[in-house]
Amino acid sequence: MQVSVEQTGALERRMEVSVPSDRVEQAIDKRLQQVSRTAKLKGFRPGKVPLKVIRQQFGAQVRQEVVGDLMQSSFAEAVTQQKLSPATGPRIEPIAMAAGEDLKYRAVFEVFPEVALANVDGLEVTRPVADVAEADIDAMVENLRAQRPNFNDVERESINGDRVTMDFVGLLDGAEFEGSNGTDVVVQLGGGRMLAEFEAGIVGMKAGDERKIDVRYPDGYHNASLAGRTATFDVHMKKVEEKLLPDLDDAFCLEYGVTEGGIAQLRSEVADNMRRELESNVRARLRQQLLDKLLAANPVEVPKSLVDAQVREMQVDTARRMGAKDASQLPPPDSFVEPARRRVALGILVGELIKTRGIAIDRERVETRLADLAGSYPDPTAILKAYRQNADAMRQVENMVLEDQVVDYLLEHAKVTDQPTTFKEVMNFGA
Repeated sequence: MQVSVEQTGALERRMEVSVPSDRVEQAIDKRLQQVSRTAKLKGFRPGKVPLKVIRQQFGAQVRQEVVGDLMQSSFAEAVTQQKLSPATGPRIEPIAMAAGEDLKYRAVFEVFPEVALANVDGLEVTRPVADVAEADIDAMVENLRAQRPNFNDVERESINGDRVTMDFVGLLDGAEFEGSNGTDVVVQLGGGRMLAEFEAGIVGMKAGDERKIDVRYPDGYHNASLAGRTATFDVHMKKVEEKLLPDLDDAFCLEYGVTEGGIAQLRSEVADNMRRELESNVRARLRQQLLDKLLAANPVEVPKSLVDAQVREMQVDTARRMGAKDASQLPPPDSFVEPARRRVALGILVGELIKTRGIAIDRERVETRLADLAGSYPDPTAILKAYRQNADAMRQVENMVLEDQVVDYLLEHAKVTDQPTTFKEVMNFGA
């Protein structure tokens, strides 16, 4: 087999491969013999069809299949022979495929860059050091109270924070329009659910009041037919309720799963959760610093094909989280290029660290990660089974664990400076 390689870009290679015709014909003959054992043709017993007839009936199809298989297998042989590491599958362009001639084709692909890691020992990072103070626990308990408010009817005028129930009809140029009607619509004032002018217009209304409110839709409103136009709403206020936070009693504790120990036990469990969150956030900040420093110390050329694939994955993931229903709603790719390039570059560097530093997957950590993932579902046993039966899912879990192990390695060899701070500052980082 003859192979020639041309460098057509920083990482792109164009390789021409020539497979001897006798190898092609031998592979075709072997495949035809396999077909002859199971072929069913009228007038012949199974397995007794002459090879000449098999060739006449199936020769063209078998040749096509064999040539395709040979291009794939010979490509693998060729890159091994040339000591190349393709980043993605090749784009194969046939050159010669005629019967009796050598099989020739061109394969265009990108290779992984050669990486010589700079010294990763002594990366300088700052570790935030904070405690969970009583005031932090107080604030968290107040947040919990705010999540379980009670609402009582009032006769006074509505103010921000109240919950109101109303009917309304909107007119645009004297006619109703889509979304202009509402019956028994419940809104908490100040929550930003309605347009600001609408909310401002109903503040001060009491149960039984009626009011006309002019509302101008923003120029960039998502419904283009309404953007920049002003509608008039007839509003009938049916109910005004004030928000009252619940008392810190046993009933409140029960809402959060605390059956014994009352508020003291609730505060203890809240504090434990806050400490776990604090630890997780501190590690996340250290991880980001370490990977940023690793990338800065090791600028690396990345295969465009891998970046493009990562961009598509990030687009789809973002669209799914946004609830997009079709491809037309996918975010534009340009905004994902740099994050995708970073991910690919870090993937290459992390892989090199794993290889050169002999970091082996920690099976116990894999099991712990699996248990954590499954534990958030109603039937953890079924989820664990599903993960173990899905090779791609298991590979993702193992990659997460390996990356954690790389971060541990970098942290162990880093120069760490502790920086006193507060729980609030750590938790608000990047928010």
